[in-house]
This record gives sequence, structure tokens and C-alpha cells, in this order.
Amino acid sequence: MRLGNRIRIADLTCHPITLPFMLDLTHLGSGKVREIYLLDPEHLLFVATDRISAYDVILSPDVPDKGRVLTGMSEFFFKTLEVPNHYVTSDISLIPNLSETDRRSLAGRTMIVRKAEMVPLEGITRGYLYGSAWREYSSGGGPATENLPPGLTKGSKLDSPIFTPSTKAEAGHDLNLTESEARHLVGDEVYERVRDASISVFQQASSIAEARGMILVDTKFEFGMINDELVLADEVLTPDSSRYWGAEDYQIGVDVPSFDKQYVRDFLDESGWDHVPPAPTLPESVVTGTRSRYIEAFERITGESFDQYLKDVGA
Repeated sequence: MRLGNRIRIADLTCHPITLPFMLDLTHLGSGKVREIYLLDPEHLLFVATDRISAYDVILSPDVPDKGRVLTGMSEFFFKTLEVPNHYVTSDISLIPNLSETDRRSLAGRTMIVRKAEMVPLEGITRGYLYGSAWREYSSGGGPATENLPPGLTKGSKLDSPIFTPSTKAEAGHDLNLTESEARHLVGDEVYERVRDASISVFQQASSIAEARGMILVDTKFEFGMINDELVLADEVLTPDSSRYWGAEDYQIGVDVPSFDKQYVRDFLDESGWDHVPPAPTLPESVVTGTRSRYIEAFERITGESFDQYLKDVGA
């Protein structure tokens, strides 16, 4: 099998960022949202910050509590889904030499995970034809929609979820892959294992969402290998990696409000920004609207009050 040698999703280039905590651990790198540390030879520490990005640019200001939403939802799904995964615990008492200030900063936004050899595919899985897949399909087709039948409409529910893998270029942009390209990248065995696991997890998560009046439209999965076991890794089924709709809002053929960065992207698109840094500063209304939408997604999916979650984790 042919795998990447990455520790996690991809190598992401980020601007230097001052963090509100200092850890006595080896810092392995920064993603757009997460800081990654080596806890011991077999385990990593993931810390989800409140950073938000769009068009591969980190924006300002942060969205308060966003990292806690991502961590809480990931933890919920890692514990709920029937799939091997890399999650171990969110118990920050296991982190050595924490000050009380750092403990409060890290509470609710930290996961200890098993270190895995990451598969260099992003397992994009879709249950509805929307977003970039709809734009590709309506423009004549491409890698993500190569196996879809003709005659579908924006927002059409697909007969069954489809697996549309992508990978990362050096600059961090997603690159859609045809099935042939994905098989060539990782080999037939790994491709089929990732595809089958992605569709299975998507179906499980869709059932959970539907029971709570939500629709899982599409999502991105990351997988790694630990002793030849394929494990679900990184974050999972959060508003950063997934598109959710409220079932009450769904209509075929129209734009449907989603529980993700919609407020942010709408503002940036309307601003006329050319996607070249620096990005315009996010207004307070966009920050508060995004925070509210993320928290609503957390509460509807997990069935837990976010305020109670903060109390439970000691934030």
C-alpha cells in the first residue's frame, strides 16, 4: 500500500500566531484551526483554536468558542459512530505541567489521539448535489460528479451517498481526483477501504442527523493507518468539515441556509475581496452570527446544551 508520511491532514502554511497558552510539549505544527503537539511516542495532542479561515486564508477576528464546538462535536461522533478511530480522551489532566490559566484555555478544545500514518486522500462524501459538486455538474461534469446520472437538480438527494476524494496541493488547495487518479495515488486496496468506510460513516451520521431534524449534505473525512487498521482521524462531522441543513429549510432547486461558514463566505463574496491576503476584517455581526450557527449545530446534533458542555469541561 502507498501512504503519505504526514502526521495529519496536510502541510498547511499559516501566518505566525500567538497562542493563549504555553505547553511543555514538542510543537509539531499548525493547521488552519489546530495546533498539534507530541504527547508521547504514540500519542498526539490536538488543540482546536477559535481561528476561522475561508479561501485558504486565516481571517480576523476569531470566532469565540468555535474550537470547543469542533472538539465537542468530534468527540460526540468518535464515541457514537461504529468505526475504528484515533480518539483516546479529552481529559486535560493527562497533559503535564499545565498552569491553571492554560487549563482554562485548553478546556473543551483538546483531544488526545493515537498517532497514525495518514492516508493522503480527503474522503469527500456527498448525499446531496450541492455546492461545488452542483457547480461542476451543471457546468458539464468533472471528477466529483463523473458517475452521476443526467437530469439532476441543485439540491437533489442522491440515490445513495457518493465518494468523491480529493487531495491537497502544496499551497493547501483541494484538488478533486477521479476514481482512477485516487486509486493510482494510494492503491486499490486502500482506496476501497477508505471509500467503503466513508460511505458507511456518512450513512450512520445521516441517520443521527435526521433523527434530530438535520440533514447531512456533504462532509470530509480523514483516515489514517495504525498497525494496518484503518482509523477515522482528525476532526469529524463538524460545521468546519461538513454541510448541515435544518430539515425545515430544505427545498430542492434553491439555496438552503447551512450550519457552517455561510455568513463568512457571504460577507467576503459581497466585499469584492480577491482572495489574496490580507482578507477584510470580519464585522461583529458576521462573527456573532457564525458563532450562533455553530452552537446551534452542536446543540441540535448532540442533544446537549452548549452552556452545559462548557460547565462540564470546566471552560
